[in-house]
Amino acid sequence: MDLTPPEPSQDRRVRRSRAALMQAAVDLVTERGTAAIPLSDLADAADVSRKVVYQHFGDRDALLVAAAVDLASNELLARPADDGRTPDARGGALAVARHFAGHRPFYRALMTGPTALAVDQGLITLLRPLNREGIRQLHGAGLTPSELDDIATFVTGGAAAFVRAWVIDGPDPLDPEAFTDRLLRVTSVLHAAESTSDRKDRP
Repeated sequence: MDLTPPEPSQDRRVRRSRAALMQAAVDLVTERGTAAIPLSDLADAADVSRKVVYQHFGDRDALLVAAAVDLASNELLARPADDGRTPDARGGALAVARHFAGHRPFYRALMTGPTALAVDQGLITLLRPLNREGIRQLHGAGLTPSELDDIATFVTGGAAAFVRAWVIDGPDPLDPEAFTDRLLRVTSVLHAAESTSDRKDRP
């Protein structure tokens, strides 16, 4: 087995090919409103061969899932707040809502096709660390690492189901502001219930 690292120029070509394929996936699924895009169309749009798709992703569905996770990562994780500060709870929730509303045709096609479970799992894996950190800041002193992980998984999975239902069945056009109000209302009720429970547990 050749363990020699790839040449920098080759590495750049690999990154360009992957990026072109993922962008082609977003563009074609958005344009056609379906995840049933022939692999040859994706390769043609990215100006690569079908062989390159198989080399980088294995199959079409894996490419589509990677494109979804990459899109969410680039828009939700890689962009700091405009003023350099960490966004407040509403700002963060609104950014998520605007992202999914802005890319609704793409996400709805993936969330209702054979990639639905894998996309859901990919997005939960991507966003769970953010929720874990938020929970740690609020309750970290009283929680073990495994408890933090469990709560972050639970919260992220529930939020993902809430967003998925909105993206698939919500009115057209989606209203990110109204959805953010709904999400924060749910969050406030859960926090209120938790605070009540904490008070009852105190001697």
